[in-house]
Amino acid sequence: MFVSLEGPDGAGKTTQAQLLVAKLEASDRRAILVHEPGGTDLGVHVRALLVGRTWTAIDPWAEALLFSACRAQLVREVIRPALEQGLLVIADRFADSTLAYQGAGRGLSRSPLQTLIEIATGGLQPDLTVLLDLPAEVGLARNLGPAGGQDVAGQMAFFEELQLAQDWNRFEDEAVAFHGRVQQAYREMAACDPARWVVVDATKGRDIVAAEVWSVVQARLPKPSPSDGGG
Repeated sequence: MFVSLEGPDGAGKTTQAQLLVAKLEASDRRAILVHEPGGTDLGVHVRALLVGRTWTAIDPWAEALLFSACRAQLVREVIRPALEQGLLVIADRFADSTLAYQGAGRGLSRSPLQTLIEIATGGLQPDLTVLLDLPAEVGLARNLGPAGGQDVAGQMAFFEELQLAQDWNRFEDEAVAFHGRVQQAYREMAACDPARWVVVDATKGRDIVAAEVWSVVQARLPKPSPSDGGG
């Protein structure tokens, strides 16, 4: 089974993906966690270009192609082999991010993006996609960390520090309008494919969100075979 977690920046995807894998393993399920971009040697190196702030003027199509190159390598090197071995694969982002960020966010045409996704994934699609949904402004405020509760002057000062830090990425540096388009694109994708997508309110507390994500995933899990060690 292949599960992806999607959502705008600050939705808590990485944390929830980690909690989900831990829950699966505690339930005697074999699971692996993959991240986009990353997960392979190629992905790690390209990630530095994509989310770092050294290259701030990447052409939108170049950006989409770089993400797709990472995805193609991840699918062939990690995801497909894991699925063939019967492992559960949990992805912190997958191909839908390209439609949201490069499509809605950057304004690239959807049709060629979908062709690019098809080539990179070989047609592989998650069995379940969990959308961690929250307003763009809330997600960006969360990424301010301790500045989230400060006044405007304090938040701006903290913003400047984050922009100089290595863990501040280029996508968090985009305007609120960009992230609003990304959020809306995710909601539209979820509405168009309710069989695959489930929306979880990510404005709630971490543990509440984790419980809801687990409930959604648990309901879709295949029955474990004797070799899985599950009951």
